[in-house]
Amino acid sequence: MSKPDPNSLLSITGRMGHLTPQKSFFGTSRVVDDFEKLNKVGEGTYGVVYRAKDKKTNEIVALKRIRMERENDGLPISSLREIKLLKTLRHDNVVLVKEVAVGNDLDQIFLVMEYCEQDMAALMDNVKKPYTPAEVKCLMLQLLKGIEYCHDHFVIHRDLKLSNLLLNSQGILKIADFGLARSFGLPSRPMTPKVVTLWYRAPELLFGDLNYTTAVDMWSAGCIFGELLKHAPLLPGKVEKQQVDLIIDLLGTPHEKIWQGFNKLPMSTIKLPEQRFNNLKNKFPHITDAARSLLSGLLTYDPKKRLSVKQALAHPYFFELPHPKHASLLPTHPEIRNIQTTRHEDNPKLKRQPPGDDTESIGNNKKRMR
Repeated sequence: MSKPDPNSLLSITGRMGHLTPQKSFFGTSRVVDDFEKLNKVGEGTYGVVYRAKDKKTNEIVALKRIRMERENDGLPISSLREIKLLKTLRHDNVVLVKEVAVGNDLDQIFLVMEYCEQDMAALMDNVKKPYTPAEVKCLMLQLLKGIEYCHDHFVIHRDLKLSNLLLNSQGILKIADFGLARSFGLPSRPMTPKVVTLWYRAPELLFGDLNYTTAVDMWSAGCIFGELLKHAPLLPGKVEKQQVDLIIDLLGTPHEKIWQGFNKLPMSTIKLPEQRFNNLKNKFPHITDAARSLLSGLLTYDPKKRLSVKQALAHPYFFELPHPKHASLLPTHPEIRNIQTTRHEDNPKLKRQPPGDDTESIGNNKKRMR
């Protein structure tokens, strides 16, 4: 067997590169200087996103710089996970990662992604006119198709929210930001419940379940559906306790009869507000019965009874009048492109809090898991 070439190195793109003595080494990745940064369009827990132009092709792309400030041991595991997943996922409703670009320093690593003009949170916060029923139907169909592709490829997103949904100039919705995503399979492994931004966090996570499933994405989809229907956040809690109270106000108090296994959850012993009734009809008096049925099916306490993505896509809501508007006819509002918004749900103190950080949480879970 021949000895490995000491000048060869496997790059983070998965391709073999070759070290050239006395020259800067970028592997097979593009050099970030090949891109001209035009303006910053977003910033989150795991990176800063710029609108940029590829100097070689003049193509407009999104350039996401991976945060490395607190990393002493190389590339963050969340970023490695995002690169690995997005390099393998190919779907119209999942943001496309084209390549990885690097700079001269080890902390200069960028994802080169397709550019989308809007994120849905910015549109919601800056456009006064609510979406029509046909437009909501179009957006939800695209979201569910993207989720279906992820789940079919054994990926749980774990952070679906309006600001992680992008919209391009053709009206195509793209699921983005896979920094918290996880591959899953059998046998299932315990995972941290401290995932998903608070407004979109499923009740099983709030009550400390370590063995959750793709159903957490479906709860988030239900929160997004409600937000599109209301043209306002559905469950905008500031801390976990308030989030639970808001859910109970909407759906009633959870108990073992409607949620099998609830009494075994770590936080099920806490005192909860008494609410005997489901208030979805009162909160959404003007939507159709089919729309309310889909919303109820997504916002179901018991994750085993919650609609799966395939059940949601087959729901009568999508087949009643009005039919879903074609994506190309969606309003994309070019007049507010590249506007950055800071929603309360994007406040770092209100999202993905580590165990014990939330002084008003419903309980403290000391186990740290991926």
